[in-house]
Amino acid sequence: MEGLYNKVLSNSGQKTLITLMALKTLSIIELICVHLQLKENGQKSLKQNKINKRFVYLISPNKIKDREFYIDLEQVLKSKKVSFFQLRLKNETSRNKIFIGKKIKKICKKHRVKFLVNDEPYLAKKLNADGCHIGQKDMSILEVKEILKNKIIGITCHNSINLVKQAIKNQPNYIALGAFYYSKTKKVKFKANIQILKKTKNITKIPIVTIGGIKSNNYKKLLLNKANFLAISGYVWNNKKLKPIEAINKLK
Repeated sequence: MEGLYNKVLSNSGQKTLITLMALKTLSIIELICVHLQLKENGQKSLKQNKINKRFVYLISPNKIKDREFYIDLEQVLKSKKVSFFQLRLKNETSRNKIFIGKKIKKICKKHRVKFLVNDEPYLAKKLNADGCHIGQKDMSILEVKEILKNKIIGITCHNSINLVKQAIKNQPNYIALGAFYYSKTKKVKFKANIQILKKTKNITKIPIVTIGGIKSNNYKKLLLNKANFLAISGYVWNNKKLKPIEAINKLK
């Protein structure tokens, strides 16, 4: 570079040299600015990804009585932490399930959340839901596939690696494991632990949904052990200390 400067001096004089050095300085400053801008954009991108991480599989309360639920649901889905919403109404008429399901599906679609129905593939078909969740005592995965074709199908495998292996053969879209913690929403018959989660992750790439008593003081352990989604209900809908939007916002 020194040789180039000497050549410029001899041919064009001191003025040209000063201009060249000024251009070089400006280029260096520009490179530094670009680097800092890329770094800033990268940090923003990481932050945005964290905000938009949708790891919650939200299950409805056992009863949906009034308009307040739909207002709360709208706020919760705005948090952008929910990937799936499951309609689970055990003690409700088919007519009311359809009425309620249509309203919830509309809200889910608005916020790009997949709307699933628990146990009832024919109801899922009637509602044109995104899929259906089944238990071990419901229809088989293959039967549900015949009804819903290419819709999402998930199955509960409790705490059994044998049930997991059976499910894998029929390729559900996700496998649910649990209960991992005590739950007031549903009576706990099968207690799962981190080992069953790890074993399942080792034998399949099918997404895993963990269920049972998940809340703000225990959810991180499941995510750290590579659970794909966390099924949550009572912590959001029946929380005596927090409103639904406050509860979901504690899951960061």
